[in-house]
Amino acid sequence: MSSKNLGFIADLAAGVEAPDKSAERGSRLGAGVLSGRSSRLADLASGSVVDNPQQLVDPARCRIWERHNRDYAALNRDRCNDLIESIIAQGKQEVPAIVRRLSGDPDYDFEVICGARRHWTVAWLRANNYPDIRYLVEIRSLTDEQAFRISDLENRAREDLSDVERARDYLRALDLYYDGKQKNMATRLNQSEAWLSRYLDLARFPEELLGAFADPFELKISHVGTLKPILKPQEKRALVLAEAARIAQLRREGNAEAPATVPDVLRALVASTEAPIAKPKAAPKKTGLEASVIRTETGTPIVRIDRTDRKGVSLTLLCKGGGTRAEVDAALKTLLDQHWPEQG
Repeated sequence: MSSKNLGFIADLAAGVEAPDKSAERGSRLGAGVLSGRSSRLADLASGSVVDNPQQLVDPARCRIWERHNRDYAALNRDRCNDLIESIIAQGKQEVPAIVRRLSGDPDYDFEVICGARRHWTVAWLRANNYPDIRYLVEIRSLTDEQAFRISDLENRAREDLSDVERARDYLRALDLYYDGKQKNMATRLNQSEAWLSRYLDLARFPEELLGAFADPFELKISHVGTLKPILKPQEKRALVLAEAARIAQLRREGNAEAPATVPDVLRALVASTEAPIAKPKAAPKKTGLEASVIRTETGTPIVRIDRTDRKGVSLTLLCKGGGTRAEVDAALKTLLDQHWPEQG
C-alpha cells in the first residue's frame, strides 16, 4: 500500500477524532475506540482483513447455485433433523451460509454457494410454525472456480454430505474448471491424485448399479475397491448390472429377500460374477489294497497295480517290500501273459 494511501487512512481516522487536545486527555475510552477504528480502517485498506457483510434474509429470495455440491431435492426432515433441532434450541441460525449477490433477477437477490441444508431447514421452519426465523448469509464476490473450492472446503469436513454427492461435484468440476486435467484439480484442492481418483470412480458408477442400494448416498469411496474391479471386464459388468436390476426389482416389490445393507448388496454383486464351483469328479472306486497288490507265497507285497485301462497297465514295483528279484520276475511274467500275450 502506498504512503499516500496510508496517509489518507490516517487522515480519515484523524478526522473522526476531536481536535480538542483536552478532550483527548479527558477520555481514554474515546481514544481507545477511535484508535481501534483507525486500526480497522488501516487493516481493511491493506487487505489483511476481509470484510464480508452478513445479513438476515428471507430464504425465498435465495436460489441454490446450479453447481452446488448437495442434492437439494434429496433433502428432507430426516436428513435435516439435527439442524432443525439446533436452530429451534438456539432460536436462530448461528453459522452463516455463503452467498453471491445477484443482479437482474427479479425473483432472487442471492445465490447460495454453501448452505443448501441451512436454506432448506430455515425455509421448512418458516413454513412450520417459526415464521420469524430468517436465513443468515455472508455475502462474497466469487468466481465459479472459487465458489467450487470454498463449497468443497466447507463441506469436506461435514458428515452430512455423502461421498456420492461430493464425487459427482468433483466430476462436474473436472471439466468445468480444470480442462479435464486431474492433476491440476488435485493440486488446486491440495489433495493427492489417488484421493481424487477414488471420488471420480465413484461418480462414474452407472445409475443402474446405484439402484441396487436402498440408499445410494450410503456408498463410500471405501467401496470403490470392491465395485470397480467387477465392472471393468465387460462380461462381468453385464452380470453385475443384471444382478443390480434384480435386487432393485425385489426392493420395489417389497420382497424380504432383497439385501438390506450396503455390505449385503456388495456381497450379492460380487457373487454374481463368480463362476459356479465345479463339483469334483468322483474318485474311481478302489477295489482295495489286497485286490491290487501282487504278493509272494509268504505274503510279501512286491508289485502294486495302480491302474488298468484300454491303453495299458500302470504299476509300481515295491522294491522295499522284502521280496526277491526272482519273485518280482515271476510276477511280471504273469502280468505280461495276462495283458500282453505272446502271438504265435
